[in-house]
Amino acid sequence: MSYLSLRGLSKVYGLAHAVRDLDLDVERGEFLSLLGPSGCGKTTTLQMVAGFVPPTAGTVVVGGRDLTEVAPEKRDMGVVFQSYALFPHMTVRQNIAFGLEMRKLARTQLDDRVEEALSMVRLSGFGDRYPSQLSGGQRQRVAIARSLAIQPSVLLLDEPMSNLDAKLRGEMHVELRALQRRLGITTVLVTHDQVEAMTMSDRIAVMTNGSISQLGSPHEIYDKPASEFVYKFLGHANVITGEITSRNHSSAVVRVGSTTFSAAISETHVGSEIELFVRPERLRIMAADASNVRGRVNTRLFLGGLWLFEIESDIGALRVTTQNLGMEQPQEGEVVGIGWNHGDLRIVASEQTDG
Repeated sequence: MSYLSLRGLSKVYGLAHAVRDLDLDVERGEFLSLLGPSGCGKTTTLQMVAGFVPPTAGTVVVGGRDLTEVAPEKRDMGVVFQSYALFPHMTVRQNIAFGLEMRKLARTQLDDRVEEALSMVRLSGFGDRYPSQLSGGQRQRVAIARSLAIQPSVLLLDEPMSNLDAKLRGEMHVELRALQRRLGITTVLVTHDQVEAMTMSDRIAVMTNGSISQLGSPHEIYDKPASEFVYKFLGHANVITGEITSRNHSSAVVRVGSTTFSAAISETHVGSEIELFVRPERLRIMAADASNVRGRVNTRLFLGGLWLFEIESDIGALRVTTQNLGMEQPQEGEVVGIGWNHGDLRIVASEQTDG
């Protein structure tokens, strides 16, 4: 049995369905991310789990206990908000102790918990400072420590790193994930940041229109998207529109203009127009005479660890990324060949929605 279970969870505001009949199971100790664009229902889902928003229908069960009608302060959950919600007039120690004082812990036990929480987030010695005396990353750690000090059964993270700069955000991804693994605490993260979700999660629930479009590991979600929405939302996707001219049980010949190539397609009929998707890093640049797909480099950008190319090809505009291995790269205006492995071109079904 899963540790956190959502069944038929829905939230309706007037005629608007924020969350639609959502089912989700999270295992004990798992790190799961709710990922999606603004308005997809991810934050509303988290708020219903926390008890801040009552569901229109459905249940929230933790450890076999139905918490649907239980007040937020009695759900034994830690919540870290986007704004951190620290009390500016309290020291770091007082901020962390606040939740423990509400639970009327004995002073000795309370002090031990505070010091333990400070140590967990590597802020020992910062207890007498005020939030205004801390960096953004340190304030975030205090918010996390405050949530962990109460030793919650579930940790809920509501876009907690969106206010940090890119470098610090990347560092905090590593730190928070390592801390979560060490503590083994069941964690649900709400984010619109695909890199954040893929870096930190055991599994990702990609949401749109109040529902889960796909649930799986970061690798599964990225490499085997279940719908056009998922493919386009996670990273960049080149879209190639063509027609199937022939096929066998596992592959087909696709024609785009006067160019034909083979793709691993097991469905659809000869004569059908299809859209194929391929990631930029799955394409490779080669000598023009070594491939039946040729193109001209329109743009070449150096991104440090990567080169990014925009290429106008026989099968349409393509984005290609290659690792920076110190080798000479094609110049803008140069004619190149483009290749890929047989299974890298994928056909993904369009996702039907009712608005």
